[in-house]
Amino acid sequence: MPVNPAVEGRTYRMPQAHVVTRDEIVTFARAVRTSDDRCLDVDAARAAGHTDVVAPTTFAVTLAQQAEALFMRDEQAGVDFSRLVHGEETFTHHAPIVAGEALIAETTVARVRSAGGHDMVTLATAVTTDGGSRRADTTSVVVIRAEETHA
Repeated sequence: MPVNPAVEGRTYRMPQAHVVTRDEIVTFARAVRTSDDRCLDVDAARAAGHTDVVAPTTFAVTLAQQAEALFMRDEQAGVDFSRLVHGEETFTHHAPIVAGEALIAETTVARVRSAGGHDMVTLATAVTTDGGSRRADTTSVVVIRAEETHA
């Protein structure tokens, strides 16, 4: 079943803010093998002028995917998750994400199109503090592969 093009323009917002913890930033930083001490050591982060450890730039995807998942679970969208593959991801950073911040992600379905029998969906997500200060914008393209046809 193809993705419903009528979902283009719809917005999906996390139901509540997520408070980013020091542990999740440090764990993520280690997983991506960052060498930036500000991401691993609170004293280094404070020496650089931050209140706590700073998330690696790609950390924003962990929040964006929470809002994107709301789109993917929307029955009206018609996404067959078993056929979904990640196409690409871009980030625009406005300010560092720091442990202790309460963040919200809001995803808008920017575009739904078909190419070669596959559906390609562009998702634009804004990651902000619960007070509305922008931290990052992400753009994801997901591909929902066409069903195989048997001749």
